[in-house]
Amino acid sequence: MHRSFLLAGAIFGMLGVALGAFGAHGLQKITADESIIHGFQTGVQYQIYHALALIAVDFLYDKWPRKIVKWTGICFIIGVILFSGSLYLLTYFKLQDSDMVKIAGPITPVGGLFFIAGWMLFALSALNRRSQR
Repeated sequence: MHRSFLLAGAIFGMLGVALGAFGAHGLQKITADESIIHGFQTGVQYQIYHALALIAVDFLYDKWPRKIVKWTGICFIIGVILFSGSLYLLTYFKLQDSDMVKIAGPITPVGGLFFIAGWMLFALSALNRRSQR
């Protein structure tokens, strides 16, 4: 299971770089709206941060295979999909002037909660590991 975290981190990292390049070059040709560009860039930043975090989770799980570490990785994956994914959808819907913004918008904070839960579990796993020594 834990090699899935390394794979997910690598895929999210690769896609984050590609989407970041699009945001820096292609998206600015499509719109000059700074709020749209900022939202997209925020999605890319958090995706890259959590791609790296997933790689760290993989290394931790390799050394200390516990359920709490596994759930840390799962929370990060869900967070990337919901948080960054919803920001990418919001960008698309705003560019299309679609009413779907109302549906995609509330998904972003749910993804943020998964990020927070993942970091909390990461901290707890570190504390738990210290107490095991």
